[in-house]
Amino acid sequence: MSGIDPLVGRYEIASPGEMEEFGDRVGRMLRPGDLVVLTGALGAGKTTLTRGIAAGLGVRGPVQSPTFVIARTHPSLVGGPPLVHVDAYRLGSALELDDLDIDADRSVVIVEWGRDMVDGIRDSWWEIELERELGGRGADTMCGDPSDALDADAPRVVTVSRRP
Repeated sequence: MSGIDPLVGRYEIASPGEMEEFGDRVGRMLRPGDLVVLTGALGAGKTTLTRGIAAGLGVRGPVQSPTFVIARTHPSLVGGPPLVHVDAYRLGSALELDDLDIDADRSVVIVEWGRDMVDGIRDSWWEIELERELGGRGADTMCGDPSDALDADAPRVVTVSRRP
């Protein structure tokens, strides 16, 4: 086993603080060349998890969603690998992700919204899927305005898997 293989499985995370703690645990296990794809609805906790990963890696912050800049590099403060935090939401293909010219061999790369976008960057990677209920119902069946629920302190289910 390597990287976060020991964490493969399903977890219930009760709060943003617990999400950051889980991320810290993940970050302490990651090594240069590791790629993690984060999948989940808006407000599921992808950036909160990444903040924890950054803390575990000991990189410079603050860690914010890279939605508008697409990718941010956070250098290590402890002699470890940098964290490259990517938001692939506005990218149209894996080729556009590859065009960012990320030093994936020497960095830990976290890609939000990266499902189906990382083929060719690595032969294998980890996927962390974050699920949350909004307004007491699943995100796919929710009725009404989701903006009130996005700030709610609702539990998440986090599933860690190895791909392919």
